[in-house]
Amino acid sequence: MLLRSVSKLLVSMSVFACSSLFAAPLVVDLANVQSNAPFGDPANTVLTFDVGANSAITGFSFTVNLSAYPPSWLSELGLAVSNSSVSNGFTVNPGIGNDMSGTASYAAAYDLADLGLAFNVGADGILRLEFYEDVDDLRGADGQWNFGNLTFDVEAAGGPDQPGEVPEPASLLLLGAGLAALGYAGRRPARKPS
Repeated sequence: MLLRSVSKLLVSMSVFACSSLFAAPLVVDLANVQSNAPFGDPANTVLTFDVGANSAITGFSFTVNLSAYPPSWLSELGLAVSNSSVSNGFTVNPGIGNDMSGTASYAAAYDLADLGLAFNVGADGILRLEFYEDVDDLRGADGQWNFGNLTFDVEAAGGPDQPGEVPEPASLLLLGAGLAALGYAGRRPARKPS
């Protein structure tokens, strides 16, 4: 009975450990993020995320709702995605072609590797997002990213076949469970006095 419980525990722990071996995408939820001025202006909203040293950004998708305040246009609201030194990355304007003020929703997905736009974040592991406005039409915010999400496909440094230097906590958990199971299996039942 107890051996069956231990084997069920080991199976569930191995499923947990295996599911953590594949990096989950980074999902950024947006709510009322403002775009103020041209790229690089200190008034712009900048978000940073630690995705792991030298990780590669290989895919990107978004589902967003934007508002551009008159006289700004929806096509002018932009997002710059880069490493922390802003030396590698890409930009996207979800409302491209909508040369008007107002509110609209947009969605798209890109395989950055296929487009030749995949990039590594660098040794610090920081992914930098800057929300900007192509043309500064107003004092203050020219537009707003009302709600939605951005999703980034992140591949750990060294690729999926080359593990990093530090094992994941789930791997350590699985190793510990295996050692505990070996200890349990090697235990001898106590002898009854004759």
